[in-house]
Amino acid sequence: MSTDVTAKSPAPAPPGKSGSAADGNLLKLVLDGLRRNMRQYGMLIALGLIVALFAVWTDGDLLLPRNVSNLVLQNSYILILAIGMMMVIIAGHIDLSVGSLTAFVGAFAAVLTVNHGVPWPVALILCLVMGAVAGSLQGFLIAYLGIPSFIVTLAGMLLFRGLTEILLQGQTIGPFPNGLQNLGNGFLPEVGPKTNYHNITLLLGIVLIAAVVWQEFRDRRRQQEFALEVPPTRLFLLKLTALVAAILVLTMLLASYKGAPIILIVLGALVVGYGYVMRNAVFGRHIYAIGGNLPAAKLSGVKDKKVSFYVFLNMGVLAALAGLVVAARLNAASPKAGDGFELEAIASSFIGGASMSGGVGTILGAIIGGLVLGVLNNGMNLLSVGTDWQQVIKGLALLAAVGFDVWNKRKSGS
Repeated sequence: MSTDVTAKSPAPAPPGKSGSAADGNLLKLVLDGLRRNMRQYGMLIALGLIVALFAVWTDGDLLLPRNVSNLVLQNSYILILAIGMMMVIIAGHIDLSVGSLTAFVGAFAAVLTVNHGVPWPVALILCLVMGAVAGSLQGFLIAYLGIPSFIVTLAGMLLFRGLTEILLQGQTIGPFPNGLQNLGNGFLPEVGPKTNYHNITLLLGIVLIAAVVWQEFRDRRRQQEFALEVPPTRLFLLKLTALVAAILVLTMLLASYKGAPIILIVLGALVVGYGYVMRNAVFGRHIYAIGGNLPAAKLSGVKDKKVSFYVFLNMGVLAALAGLVVAARLNAASPKAGDGFELEAIASSFIGGASMSGGVGTILGAIIGGLVLGVLNNGMNLLSVGTDWQQVIKGLALLAAVGFDVWNKRKSGS
């Protein structure tokens, strides 16, 4: 007679009995998550460390509400250019003309509004159309005639810089109408009862937090529905808490000064819109496809020429918008405006995770890269670091970001 013996596994320990074990498990989850998503979280962590360091070095001046507001205003046009540049680089191209095109559109806006009295809304639309025409011309030469983007945009850089000098005749033209000035320097109006904070900014912060929480839970649920790997619950909640805390701190800082700048609302709309296009739209997937593997994309039916054409058209429109923001902020159009903007936009993209070979990058990464450069600039100015050393430090930051990308690729391959 035989007896069946079933081995019983020991009952699991009831949760919450060992605090140190729970803390150790959470730390292990965080480290594992960081290792698996090093490209995604690496520069975000770097941005946090840079902010913390400069906050200490400047005795808290970096995080004063007035300085945070100035940080947004001073870097808004670079962030706008970085969004378009990230898409160009993902598609496997480069654009060296955006700084000159920015200056040219600012000059065009000055001639229209100051010299000829064109109403500023009409001038704004005409300037965006001008940017679209410039971008589509370069896109046609690159996509349909096969001229390398480096050569076409290098020629564009010289062309638009020369046209700027011709339009302005070597002079600075200004001031702009008040409506256009608000694009670069304006804040949301104050409404509601008098408090110590800007009411609309607080409301926008609450709406943004609710939207982020909803989107994160929605994305997690969809990944689970398609049997995709999702982070452990505790790691997910930790990430969500960090996002909410960051938005809350920024909201309180802005609301305790003059409120949210108008350009921040414009920038937020661009990030949401372009982020959706690159993540969910067919056009965004085609951009990744032609940048990641052009022959395979062609075999899959992707119209690579059409995609490249629209990528440069879009870059032209964003460069025009950045030109309007720069001119509005300075309240004048200058022949020297936009100098080095193309390098700042390219550096922001690579610091934010773009790859030289194309096919890799995110819109949020471009914003993070631009903020890294912006915080470096602002923090070093507060510390009275000379412009010579500022260039050295920014160059080292770019080199470190690209080196990190190469190291991460080799590690993933091995």
